[in-house]
Amino acid sequence: MIRVVLPYHLRNLAGVGAEVSIEVAAPVTLRAVLDALEVRYPMLRGTIRDYGTGRRRPFLRFFVCEEDWSHEASDVELPEAVAAGREPLLIIGAIAGG
Repeated sequence: MIRVVLPYHLRNLAGVGAEVSIEVAAPVTLRAVLDALEVRYPMLRGTIRDYGTGRRRPFLRFFVCEEDWSHEASDVELPEAVAAGREPLLIIGAIAGG
């Protein structure tokens, strides 16, 4: 089971707690995790990735094992700690302003 931590606005939209667990078949990639997340919680489609391009939405960041994976290719396999459920994939709402 893959653990995913969602930002406040997305967990409210999905009606879940801060962390969800989803089943993802190997190879465990960012794309596979997001696909599984959107299948289980269809209300999240288009909120994390753009419908047309599949790219990460602005003001959202992905963190894996304390590293920013926001600009990694979505088909790169996630570390074993995430694939085994020992570490979560963090989806963080970025803060901007002036």
